[in-house]
Amino acid sequence: MNSLILSTSSRYLLVLLQLFSVFLLLRGHNEPGGGFAGGLVAAAAYALYFIANGVEEARRVFRFEPLTVVVAGLGVALASALPSILGGMEFMRGVWVNTGIPVIGKVGTPLLFDFGVYLLVLGITLKILFSLAGEDEA
Repeated sequence: MNSLILSTSSRYLLVLLQLFSVFLLLRGHNEPGGGFAGGLVAAAAYALYFIANGVEEARRVFRFEPLTVVVAGLGVALASALPSILGGMEFMRGVWVNTGIPVIGKVGTPLLFDFGVYLLVLGITLKILFSLAGEDEA
């Protein structure tokens, strides 16, 4: 049962939900949002696309193996601790850099950590979804 309306609208909703997930990721650290909420919204976008178009099409649109995204997320989250360790500070202490760009302002290691969590949540959620769909090799 393919719904033309759901299939067509899911293409647009995928892009809109992805943009909203990035907004949540960037808004995160001191306000509601962050990597976890953004990752869940991104995974929900692919879940909606999967429901509307099938798992093969969702895997084609995602383009990455979910476990690879999980490993990348763990690596990025761990790498966010390196600047504080190399700087002789406590483990996972926030290190900030002023970009000089008025719109962006300061960028720091908490954003890097949130991005790692974003990738981790997105990857593990999609791994679970694709496994439940029965289309996963492992």
